[in-house]
Amino acid sequence: MPHLDRSGVAVYYAVHGQPAGRTPLLLSHGYSASSVMWDANLPGLAADRQVVTWDIRGHGRSASPEDPDQYSEAASVADMAAVLDACGFERAAVGGLSLGGYLSLAFWLAHPARVSALLLFDTGPGFKNDAAREAWNQRAVSRAVALESEGLGSLSNSPEVRRGDHDPRGLALAARGILTQHDARVIGALPAVSVPVLVLVGADDQPFLAAADYMATKLPDATKVVLPDAGHASNIDQPEAFNTTVIDFLERTSHR
Repeated sequence: MPHLDRSGVAVYYAVHGQPAGRTPLLLSHGYSASSVMWDANLPGLAADRQVVTWDIRGHGRSASPEDPDQYSEAASVADMAAVLDACGFERAAVGGLSLGGYLSLAFWLAHPARVSALLLFDTGPGFKNDAAREAWNQRAVSRAVALESEGLGSLSNSPEVRRGDHDPRGLALAARGILTQHDARVIGALPAVSVPVLVLVGADDQPFLAAADYMATKLPDATKVVLPDAGHASNIDQPEAFNTTVIDFLERTSHR
């Protein structure tokens, strides 16, 4: 299993598929999930392009350092760039679900020349309103407290979550350091995003339907797709429809 050494922090990643002359796809998982959540999608998505999956710090097969300063949005974005470097990919389509989608937007903001397209699944762009952001952060800290007191038993039953793959201390630190948000940089940058964007959301993912609508309105070149009979883990609930949508989008935008 390949790992990067990020100043003493081991970050797990994997490359799926064979070189095919197509732009690779980097996929980032959601909070308290891991790269395992993409397993059902990889045979289809990696049939004609290379797909890179990885585990965010504190998750899955990546390390869970004890220093809280090792967990941040900036560190996660830097890990994404380092993973692409390790694979020899200068540029990629960049996508993710939930926290992974937010980090994909943050990655574009930090490295726009390295992104050929964005794929945002069941996610949101953050908050312009300070009070709404603080409410989000309080929920993130509450999740950390539950993990610290109850362990992995406090995780939700959402299908992308794979219990047993994590160190609960790492998840708690990731909730405090990565899941929390501190400004409106990402949401404020939406009108400047200069690449094609797929905004995909499950029809039953009520907390993120409005966010999908907002992003589709603010992004200059957005395609919005609502998957029927799918919740927050749309890629798991409807893997065939999810794959078809992603592949069609990548094929349609590959000339850009």
